[in-house]
Amino acid sequence: MPDLDPRLVELYDIDNPDGPDHDYYRSLVDHAGARAVLDLGCGTGLLTVTFAAPDRRVVGVDPSPAMLHFAKRRRGAEQVDWILGDSRSIPPGAHDVAVLSGNVAQHIPDGAWERTLADLHASLRPGGLLAFESRNPSDRAWEGWASAAPTERDTPHGRLQESFELLHTDLDEAGEGTITLRSRNLLDGEDLSHDFTLAFRSEATLVEQLDHAGFDVRAVWGGWDRIPVREDSRLLVIEAIRR
Repeated sequence: MPDLDPRLVELYDIDNPDGPDHDYYRSLVDHAGARAVLDLGCGTGLLTVTFAAPDRRVVGVDPSPAMLHFAKRRRGAEQVDWILGDSRSIPPGAHDVAVLSGNVAQHIPDGAWERTLADLHASLRPGGLLAFESRNPSDRAWEGWASAAPTERDTPHGRLQESFELLHTDLDEAGEGTITLRSRNLLDGEDLSHDFTLAFRSEATLVEQLDHAGFDVRAVWGGWDRIPVREDSRLLVIEAIRR
């Protein structure tokens, strides 16, 4: 995924505020009594800094220079080790918990995803917890994105018009596979659009991939309130234990 314009990064926390997803991840970290926490794909660090606690090491890793520049300027940033890169850049150490929030897993294509799971396995201690979420393919979220009318709003940098264009799909009948989207962003007429690809993986596929990487799946939830997965569940929330 290309790096975002810093003006769009400044809007990220407004569009993705602290909420039930962050509460869920914080509860996992606290319940585990984690002394070392890894946030892979940490973005602007909104969640990452809230993991900080006395005698706890927190590491935030992200491939976006613009995102990390923003993260390093937020309150509490000095309590986090910020790393520019992907899973290959995870520093040595036996982490107790690793999280990938904000549907980060979907931005990692097949091949790189399997490598990422292997890197996460290596970064966790035996018995360590990996937690992440991914959109449920059967919910077919992309259909709503592509059909939605453009929206407009005022920002500190000008008037922003936003919409999505579906460029390509490579999906099976169950909705599993990949889609490529164009995020159209016109800021006072300046085109800040970018293209990105998302991978939609079923529960069965994720469980199989995790098992192959050396994880035992502890739970798959259909939402942040830990409800069972249904066909119309919007999310698949995964908890897996490193063997």
